[in-house]
Amino acid sequence: MNICMDIQPAITQRAGVGRYVKLLTQHLGATANNNSLTLFYFDFMRKAMPPALPNVKYRSSRWCPGRIAQMAWRTIHWPPFNAFAGQADLYHFPNFIMPPLSRGKAVVTIHDMSFMRFPQFAEQRNRNYLTARIHDTVQRADAIITDSRFSANEINELLNVEKDRLFPVHLGVEREFQRPAEQEIQSATTSLGLSRPYILTVNTLEPRKNIPFLIDVFEKLTDFDGDLVIAGMPGWQYEPILDRIRSSKRASNIIYLNYVPDTLLPSLYAGAKLFALASFYEGFGLPPLEAMACGTPVISSNAGSLTEILGSAAVFVDEFEPDPWVTAIMKIISDTSFRQQLITKGIEQASNYSWTKTALETWQIYEKVCK
Repeated sequence: MNICMDIQPAITQRAGVGRYVKLLTQHLGATANNNSLTLFYFDFMRKAMPPALPNVKYRSSRWCPGRIAQMAWRTIHWPPFNAFAGQADLYHFPNFIMPPLSRGKAVVTIHDMSFMRFPQFAEQRNRNYLTARIHDTVQRADAIITDSRFSANEINELLNVEKDRLFPVHLGVEREFQRPAEQEIQSATTSLGLSRPYILTVNTLEPRKNIPFLIDVFEKLTDFDGDLVIAGMPGWQYEPILDRIRSSKRASNIIYLNYVPDTLLPSLYAGAKLFALASFYEGFGLPPLEAMACGTPVISSNAGSLTEILGSAAVFVDEFEPDPWVTAIMKIISDTSFRQQLITKGIEQASNYSWTKTALETWQIYEKVCK
């Protein structure tokens, strides 16, 4: 098979879909066998420098800016994607929407349905674009990959997609996510300015992640003599979240790190007393799994796919009231036996997810579509 994937998200985004594309393509190349994998991107300014990958070819368009192509696709539905990317048996579009295509099979990844389930948590222009294009995308795609069984059910219900075209494929946890040596943890956390015990959350700063609620919880954690550490890139409507941090009565104990590179993340996870996720909705939930892999207990909302992905290895709180969270957090921190049970279960749970498995299941979908 000759497969072509649109990797533009990996060129323009470091987190979210961009990270998914980056990690998936690395492992697709490593598991390609006799198949051909071409990764296409727009590079009008000639600034993009994708890494060399085994069994992978790159193709870029340097005569047309990607934003011009996107505008043409949105308005006149032309030219076809394959006019830029070249000939392939199958094209994979990993970022929700499928552009015009005049030949070949097509697979699209729809990561979740948050823009329809919780439209108030999506930027209006992006929400309007997704809502306007998603129905056409699912009608034309030969197969739809999504990140969880939960999201597959959401797509089936909200977009009326036949289940035989829906393929839930869990994401993976990189091998680097394991507990580092204590000296490495100390060195990394010191370099990040962390000198006290801390509770950690890793999320893009946006309303759906419900970070202000975690601050509410932290303000009531009067028995915890430590910090709340928030790591993640600013997203849509991040300013009110930063305002909430600054206005907190415990602002001096809330540390916002912005984006933390993957090289430091294992130590950041491992150094935390626990990892907390209070999201309103998740189509998968990778950061809490990565925290588990690094030996850090997790407390989470039960929103979206989180119970499916984290299983019995996390402490779930089914309401957004601070007191139950405070009680659960203090139990995790103070009950040594319970904490160790969570750590053991978390490492085992995270071990079920690998990017090699994700890639192999994705190749199986390609093969099924191309038959």
